[in-house]
Amino acid sequence: MNVEIQIKEYIAGHPEPKRSEMQALHELTLQVSPACKLWFTDGTNNEGKVVSNPNIGYGSYTIEYADGTTKEFFRIGLSGNKTGISVYIMGLKDKTYLAKAFGETIGKASVTGYCIRFKRIKDIDIDTLRAAIRYGLNVK
Repeated sequence: MNVEIQIKEYIAGHPEPKRSEMQALHELTLQVSPACKLWFTDGTNNEGKVVSNPNIGYGSYTIEYADGTTKEFFRIGLSGNKTGISVYIMGLKDKTYLAKAFGETIGKASVTGYCIRFKRIKDIDIDTLRAAIRYGLNVK
């Protein structure tokens, strides 16, 4: 199935108001980087076991594992879950950066080493989230 169709179906599968908020965040990320690579992961591994929530992914980078193997993966992930919405910013070497750079101004959100989690868009400063997404997509 086409990734754009998977993304549309994933967003449509959420109840309101989360559906509209996921759509708005999807559009916001595409405004930040209109030509970025799109991904959709259903949350299962190669054996079909559920290992995470489904994610819409944006951009790409190469993960380098300790054993020397590599894997292409998304830079920004967007996931709706039971408690709200998570925006993942992957590939950051400094796991304190997100909290230091965006934690004070993001609003009512939990900010960890690679995740910004919030219940509703109205609880956060959307310009701060946009800046965090822009940073995540441009990390080298």
